[in-house]
Amino acid sequence: MIVGGRIRVPGDKSLTHRALFLAALAPGDSVVHGALDSLDARSTARVLRRLGATIAALREGRPVRIRGRERFRRPTQRLHCGNSGTTTRLLLGLLAAHDFSATLTGDASLRRRPMRRVSAPLAMMGARFVEHAGDGLPLTIRGGALHSLAYQLPVSSAQIKSCLLFAGMAGRVEVKLREPQGSSRDHTERLLRAFGYTITEEPDGWIRFEPTGRLTPFEMRVPGDISSAAFPLGAAVLAEGGELVVSEVGLNPTRTGFLRVLERLGAHPERINQREEQGEPVGELRVVPSALRGTVVSPGEIPGVIDEIPLLAVLASRAQGETVFRGAGELRVKESDRLTLLATNLRAVGVQAEVRGDDLHIAGTTTPPRGRIRTAGDHRIAMAFAVLGTVPGARVSVDDMACAAVSYPGFPEMLKSIGRRSAR
Repeated sequence: MIVGGRIRVPGDKSLTHRALFLAALAPGDSVVHGALDSLDARSTARVLRRLGATIAALREGRPVRIRGRERFRRPTQRLHCGNSGTTTRLLLGLLAAHDFSATLTGDASLRRRPMRRVSAPLAMMGARFVEHAGDGLPLTIRGGALHSLAYQLPVSSAQIKSCLLFAGMAGRVEVKLREPQGSSRDHTERLLRAFGYTITEEPDGWIRFEPTGRLTPFEMRVPGDISSAAFPLGAAVLAEGGELVVSEVGLNPTRTGFLRVLERLGAHPERINQREEQGEPVGELRVVPSALRGTVVSPGEIPGVIDEIPLLAVLASRAQGETVFRGAGELRVKESDRLTLLATNLRAVGVQAEVRGDDLHIAGTTTPPRGRIRTAGDHRIAMAFAVLGTVPGARVSVDDMACAAVSYPGFPEMLKSIGRRSAR
């Protein structure tokens, strides 16, 4: 495939979720431009409407208008979070400070995902929980007055961190947090600082939140999602010729770890036209096809590349030598057991891959990938192997491309639009 053109990827999923949550609790009218219109973002908008916020329908290319309220309204039915772990965990943090009961549920995949990682520290702050199905959904929370928390997270996770920061904000109490390895994405900290909340990063790794601010109506622009940009960038790296530019994409330093791994693999992503918008770095990324070589991704890097590992894994399958992702156990509790699924699917298309403990080992090959991919409904697995299917001679069949709409509506059409088959 020869690639070419300039594209803009859908709005950042992490920022879209957080903007909707904050706007829903900012009394008055807020406007969010560039919001992601995906199944996950719609799940957040849906549950916030159940809690009393007025949110316009999400439409690609149109601003989203939100009328918020200072406190949520008691829901009259279960809050269905679809497939979105971010919706669920961040919402639990906000509900912890509300004096009513609410029950959260989701689809079959989400109901299997662990929730004690957030319910346990929220219970330490004073929230109460009723588990209906073990460590998962449905889950009922009864919130109320909260007290301060000092807590070391069991894993480095932006969802856990953001849940507890949101609880501190909504409950107006101090929160101190420490992540065990590597810094997870910091969108929540940046947004809360913009509203006057004090968040201090201490030398020993602790993050201190103080409830000094107040949510007020706002207007913001969401940049393109760099995790979504990883997939067309990966297709360009594997192409036979040409170049691709992704414009207006977020370049938050806690989200660009995969660019550093790309460079070690032998690719040459170039950042151009960089600037800052509303506290978030934004710019363009330009890539050209590259010969790849194996590398090692350390445990400390995993939190910063957690969403891009499926794409990096398929690139590693085309690299010379072995690539190892060390300490990637957190992949077991994403939308699927991504760790096992990646290895299984790579073997299904002729690649040597195996999981050893929490490490994923991949031996690169030049043999065209051919086989059928089982996604288990995981959008990032589907998109990663669709990218692998663009290499010359590939015959890769993905069992469920529709699940890509969870984060990237129109992904198959985009992948076709950026390339043309070579004349060979």
